[in-house]
Amino acid sequence: MRHMAFDRPLLRDSDGLLFWRLLGTGSGRSMSLGADLYRWALFAVWRSDGDLEAFLRSSPIAARWRDEAVECWQVRLAPLSSRGTWAGRDPFGGSCGTRAGLFGGPRQDVAVARGSPVAVLTRASVRVRRLVAFYRSVPPVDELLRRQDGCLASIGMGEWPLVRQATFSLWRDQDAMRGFAYRGAEHRRVVELVRSHDWYAEELFARFIPYASEGTWNGTDPMQPGPRPGAGAPRGRYHGTDPAR
Repeated sequence: MRHMAFDRPLLRDSDGLLFWRLLGTGSGRSMSLGADLYRWALFAVWRSDGDLEAFLRSSPIAARWRDEAVECWQVRLAPLSSRGTWAGRDPFGGSCGTRAGLFGGPRQDVAVARGSPVAVLTRASVRVRRLVAFYRSVPPVDELLRRQDGCLASIGMGEWPLVRQATFSLWRDQDAMRGFAYRGAEHRRVVELVRSHDWYAEELFARFIPYASEGTWNGTDPMQPGPRPGAGAPRGRYHGTDPAR
């Protein structure tokens, strides 16, 4: 827990790190009151894959993850679309849907192949006067996520307890993600309440193409195609197609 404070100066000095947030995690699959003090996350936007590789290779933060963690998992994401801000900023610098500025390649449209996995990040700063109503709405959405066909993995995260919350989720494809977002009655009801009662002081909704992953999350890599580890599949490494193709 102390590293949530002490790692900040090191992250600020990391070459090529354009935007980052250290995050605690919740006990549910979406934003929740319960905390999981054994699990922590870093959301980071890098100038290039090379900068991330250098960080993983030489940063004392990355070395400590390898030495102290029982389990680690990382996923690399090409931003597809984003709406809103995080601490008053667009984390992606207007580069959603292109490789320009994030992956070091030429400007090319990023398209989602039919049936390809997608990832979603939702982040909100909840108004204090709306906290009770907000958290009353969470359990039905959390249960819906648990039962949702096509949700590969999901977790609630946060910068500040209760007030600044986020959910990260991985989906089998866009159809599965849209089924939850637009056809799930509980989720639609919460979205309507957010809009009509002005629950959020700030919000961000972003979609991504996962193009590589490594490690395990609860014993498996949720991005790993085919059989799970133990059934003949290589453990904990996924490389999808180039997101620009």
